[in-house]
Amino acid sequence: MGGSTAAAGTSGAAVVDDRARGPMVRAVDLHRSYGSGTGAVHALRGVSFEIPRGQLVALKGRSGSGKTTLLNLVGGLDAPDGGRIDIDGTDIGGLDESGLLELRRDRVGFIFQSFGLIPILTAAENVGVPLRLRRTPAREREERVALLLELVGLAEHAAQRPTELSGGQQQRVAIARALANRPALLIADEPTGQLDAETGLSVMELLRAIVRAEGVTAFVATHDAQLLDLADRVLELSDGEIVER
Repeated sequence: MGGSTAAAGTSGAAVVDDRARGPMVRAVDLHRSYGSGTGAVHALRGVSFEIPRGQLVALKGRSGSGKTTLLNLVGGLDAPDGGRIDIDGTDIGGLDESGLLELRRDRVGFIFQSFGLIPILTAAENVGVPLRLRRTPAREREERVALLLELVGLAEHAAQRPTELSGGQQQRVAIARALANRPALLIADEPTGQLDAETGLSVMELLRAIVRAEGVTAFVATHDAQLLDLADRVLELSDGEIVER
C-alpha cells in the first residue's frame, strides 16, 4: 500500500515516508480557455491544489464547471494556457510528445464513463491491451490479466466479450485495464455515469479498495453525493475555480 516503507534491521535506517516524496499531483495556477475574444470560454481560472499519494480524491461540480478539462490536463491529454502540473514529481509541461506518451502509458491509468472497451476482444484480451503495447512477455501478461480480473471480481468472465457483460461488469473490465501497467495515478471521469445507483456504488467501492490494495492514487470526477462519501478528500469546481478544499 502507499503508506510508508521502513528499512528493516537495527542499523537505525531512516523511514522513507511517501509524504517526504511530495504529493502525487501538484497543480499551480492552472488556466485554460477555449476560443478567443468576447466568445472565449474560460474553463479554468487559476486552479491550484495537491493530491497526496495513496488517496482517493473526488472532484465534483456541475456540468460545464471544468471537471473534464481539469482531468485532461492532469492526465497529459491537454495542455494548460498557463500554470504548472507536477505528476509524481515530474513537471509534465516540460515533456515532449514522446514523454507525454510514456507518462500516459506507464504512470497514469484512465477510466472513462463510456468504458471504451474493444467489442471484438474478450474481457481478458481488453485488459491485456496495454501490456501488449509494452511488449510484455506472454506468460507475465497472462498472469497480470488473471490477477486483475480476480481483483475486480470477473475471473469467471474472462472469455466473455463486452456485449455479453452488464454495464457494471464492463466498467470493472475498464478498471482492470487501467491498472494493467501498474500506474501511480488513476484518473476517472464520471466512471459511474452510465450505471444505476447500486452498481455505481459498487464500482466506487471497488475503486476505494483498489487504492488500498494496489497503493495507487485516484482522482475521480463524480456528481453523485453518495459516492463522494467514499473519498478521502473532495474538491469542488465552480465556474472554473476551486471553491472547496
